[in-house]
Amino acid sequence: MVGNVIEPAIQRGNDRASGREKMKAAAAVHRKDRFHTGQVLALSVCHFIHDVYSSFLSPLLPLLIEKLSLSLTQAGFLSTVMQIPALLNPHIGSLADRISVRLFVVLAPALTAVPMSLIGVAPSYGVLLLLLFTAGISVALFHVPAPVMIAQLAGPYKGRGMSFFMTGGEFARTVGPLAAVGAVSVFGLEGFYPVMMVGILASVWLYGTVREVRPPDRGPQRRKVRETWKQLRYLLGPLTGILVARGFMHAAMATFLPTFVRMETGNLWLAGISLTVYEAAGVVGVLSAGALSDRLGRRRMLLAALVGAPVSVTLFAVLPGWFRLAALVLVGLTVLSTTPVMLAMVQEHAQESPAAANGLFMMISFLARSGIVVAVGFIADHIGLRGTYLLSAVLGLAGIAFVLKLPAPGPSQPPPSADG
Repeated sequence: MVGNVIEPAIQRGNDRASGREKMKAAAAVHRKDRFHTGQVLALSVCHFIHDVYSSFLSPLLPLLIEKLSLSLTQAGFLSTVMQIPALLNPHIGSLADRISVRLFVVLAPALTAVPMSLIGVAPSYGVLLLLLFTAGISVALFHVPAPVMIAQLAGPYKGRGMSFFMTGGEFARTVGPLAAVGAVSVFGLEGFYPVMMVGILASVWLYGTVREVRPPDRGPQRRKVRETWKQLRYLLGPLTGILVARGFMHAAMATFLPTFVRMETGNLWLAGISLTVYEAAGVVGVLSAGALSDRLGRRRMLLAALVGAPVSVTLFAVLPGWFRLAALVLVGLTVLSTTPVMLAMVQEHAQESPAAANGLFMMISFLARSGIVVAVGFIADHIGLRGTYLLSAVLGLAGIAFVLKLPAPGPSQPPPSADG
């Protein structure tokens, strides 16, 4: 009699456990089929907060030079030290493929906020270098695995997810210098360190938002960095060509735009506002390009950008007056819009080691950007900035050939609804 009572109870317990497992499995499948708006937005907002801190160095550099009596060579080396950890991006990605990427991403806003908020109290050049190197490591720990989480949470809308994520970074480059100068104006260089609390709270909030996110099961095998490169060479090779071709236009605009406008107009205010217009147009381009690529295709969007960007840069260089400002808007829309599309492509093709693949892409981007900035400055010294803009536009057209070498897309029409 007791057995007759216990056995059905055990069976009911097993049925309930089986039901829970089925519900979890169904939820996991459903997760891949929809756009998780709340979590994608949380990651994008924390990307903004994180990158606001990482942009503190440039606006505060004159004050640091004065406080520590730095030479210009020492001051220039500060930025280099902060970017050195980017060379480890592929290996960080390979590690992120072995363990949960959630820990890296959640801690990064706090780990970047603390050292960047302490640069004003650094008592020596050595301590300042250590703080910036620590922040550089945190920057790499965030930017390598975060797009992998975005791709996971965006489902079939990877382009839209990357657009949201990259918009946070682009907007931070505009707000970050203002935030740094504002904080120092209120608290002083050695007293603005409490602003780190915003980054710490961002990490706490992000943990509560993405704590249920788990990495997808890709089996026990993980590819090494070299194997990942060999596997994705057909994709990363053409993307490298696009980064280099676009890099000349990007470097010429981002680095020398205020200088060019000042030389052309003699108006310092107009020189400053031109960079704001360029970055604001870039935010719109980044926000829209990825989502459009979900509908129109990645290659089509890259092709449109790499045709439109050289034309826009040429118009900016040759048109007079307010026509130049209109051309500048087009430059921002096209030159800065390619990154979310390329990130989406990397995640779509890197099924086994997505973080390592993203690390490779980001390292290539860093190396290309660093080298091209020097080359653009050298060219400008010899042919002037107007000639440099025209030459960068011609070189930018070379990117079209690399777009045509990208793998052909398969049918990927997203479902009609993306409600999160």
